[in-house]
Amino acid sequence: MSGSKARIPEALRERVSRQAGYRCGYCLCSQELLGMPMSVDHIVPEAAGGTAAEENLWLACRRCNEFKGTRTTGMDPETGTEVPLFHARTDVWHEHFRWSKDGTLLVGKTPCGRATCAALRLNNAEIVVARRLWVSAGWWPPRS
Repeated sequence: MSGSKARIPEALRERVSRQAGYRCGYCLCSQELLGMPMSVDHIVPEAAGGTAAEENLWLACRRCNEFKGTRTTGMDPETGTEVPLFHARTDVWHEHFRWSKDGTLLVGKTPCGRATCAALRLNNAEIVVARRLWVSAGWWPPRS
């Protein structure tokens, strides 16, 4: 492997962004709320044999994308079982996740959801503080 990543053409990047509604496929943060462009996530990372084909791409905020790294599986903290992480393009978000009553915590409803919350650190201290502020401003949790 050469270590070089395939460049994603701008037209494909825009198509994936539109399909994702300009929000992260994992935490649902919008590009508008973050005030910066999203990353295009390789659901199966190139390092694990994934390609830059449209069906393997989705939008992710930089925080989720960096925490995900090259992972495709994670440990369900409830069962201790290794399971596939949430597939942002094909899995249904509401089947795997819900928001806490106060809107600040992302709660995994399934082994996949719980493992994804843990692996991507979807409730790290910094984002929970930001969500608290967003909730108080009426910007959060996102409407589906």
